[in-house]
Amino acid sequence: MRLKLERDPHADALYIKLADKPDAFGEDFGDERRVDYAADGTPIGIELLCVSQGVDLTDLPHAERLAGLLKGQGLRVLAHRTSKSRPTTP
Repeated sequence: MRLKLERDPHADALYIKLADKPDAFGEDFGDERRVDYAADGTPIGIELLCVSQGVDLTDLPHAERLAGLLKGQGLRVLAHRTSKSRPTTP
């Protein structure tokens, strides 16, 4: 699936849709990052807040791909290291 971006400049937020599946649960990565998952554990969306300050993609799914996409939108990427760990369904 092609990534879809929704940016809200007033909220300084960005939502990146990764997959077209229903949202089952989410995981917060600090106060400014959240990943939504489908029931099968597939990441389906990423919410980023305070994007005008720069975006930390550390441990987020598809970090390398997201880094290129965000840089193309004129956003500063602070870090984009990935982890091998994955959340489990609640």
